[in-house]
Amino acid sequence: MVGGRIIRLLVHDVRFPTSFGGHGSDAMHTDPDYSAAYVVIETDAKDGLKGYGITFTLGKGTEVVVCAINALSHHVLNKDLGEIVRNFRGFYRQLTSDGQLRWIGPEKGVVHLATAAILNALWDLWAKQEGKPLWKLLVDMDPKQLLSCIDFRYITDALTEEEAYEILQKGSIGKKEREKQMLECGYPAYTTSCAWLGYSDQQLKQLCSEALKEGWTRFKVKVGADLEDDIRRCRLIRDLIGPEKTLMVDANQRWDVPEAVEWMLKLAEFKPLWIEEPTSPDDILGHATISKALAPLGIGVATGEQCHNRVIFKQLLQADALQFLQIDSCRLGSVNENLSVLLMAKKFQIPVCPHAGGVGLCELVQHLIVFDYISISGSLENRMCEYVDHLHEHFKYPVVIKKASYMPPKDAGYSTEMKEESVKEYQFPEGKIWQKLMTAQKN
Repeated sequence: MVGGRIIRLLVHDVRFPTSFGGHGSDAMHTDPDYSAAYVVIETDAKDGLKGYGITFTLGKGTEVVVCAINALSHHVLNKDLGEIVRNFRGFYRQLTSDGQLRWIGPEKGVVHLATAAILNALWDLWAKQEGKPLWKLLVDMDPKQLLSCIDFRYITDALTEEEAYEILQKGSIGKKEREKQMLECGYPAYTTSCAWLGYSDQQLKQLCSEALKEGWTRFKVKVGADLEDDIRRCRLIRDLIGPEKTLMVDANQRWDVPEAVEWMLKLAEFKPLWIEEPTSPDDILGHATISKALAPLGIGVATGEQCHNRVIFKQLLQADALQFLQIDSCRLGSVNENLSVLLMAKKFQIPVCPHAGGVGLCELVQHLIVFDYISISGSLENRMCEYVDHLHEHFKYPVVIKKASYMPPKDAGYSTEMKEESVKEYQFPEGKIWQKLMTAQKN
């Protein structure tokens, strides 16, 4: 029985100094410190279980998200978890429709990142109380219960609740077989760990060679800062991995629309499957223009990691502006909003290839993509989930990769719980690692 009155919500600013090694660096974010606003929710239930939720950040600014989480906490405290999940659509709307806080959103930016962290913690707690990993909780749900978690406001011109129900009904055919397949083989992944923009050529060669030995066949390269440098690096990696393996490139929003087309014409010789985030994430028509221009070259457009909400995804789909849709477990309003986007992608027949580049994102999004395959898409064609080999050691239930595939988590919850010692050591600014770094900088 799911329940318990929520008696405490704590939030921690946890930062890892990844900028010192160039990890996570790209054309727009040259010195990222992978970080998270980390939420812990406690109830008065006798089981003593806690819910853990994160939203991903890049260092500075995490303190702003923490403030937003505290500002939203009054919507959560003293509420009964059972009542929340029985009317999850209503609770989601309450959280995203705060009469004053929505003015600095609505459903976008800092306040939406805060919403995601809180809701991720609630989903983690719900799954733990049910004794299931989150993906299994979703797979086992009755379609009507699943849909009751989704706010369809603003997207009914693209997907109605009735259409979503029909998709889930059709998706129930063959579910058991697909679940068995996932448990045996896992979900295909690609690696971004080999080719961050701040890495030297020698580092690229070493990491690519190691990845090939481990069985990786799909590689993503960061591009966008310097064309000649991009050509050299793409050639280096294409030569290393060979002509048959999959290569993707990611500009992280660096270019104007005409520039994106011109730049990709020069990189087309390396046969990239997609160009990711070629321009501003808000420019729907710009993405459509780029998609149309690159289609004859066989290059698709991928985007979504900084897509504000389901409405922007709806318009990207309606405008034929992307060929690969990249959901994010912490940018959107948690599982609730991601469910609506997965269903829209199915209706528009666009493959979902989630973003999972930051701290904890692999742990979270693996649940969503396994559920998507089992219950919604039923297909692995042109589908893969990003994997970055950073910071998993700080999580109590880290991802498991076998043969370049995500193996479905078996522990109850959303895989969001961090190790206590990691939170203490990397909490900003009082954690040991930050005290040490700040002392070194003073000296």
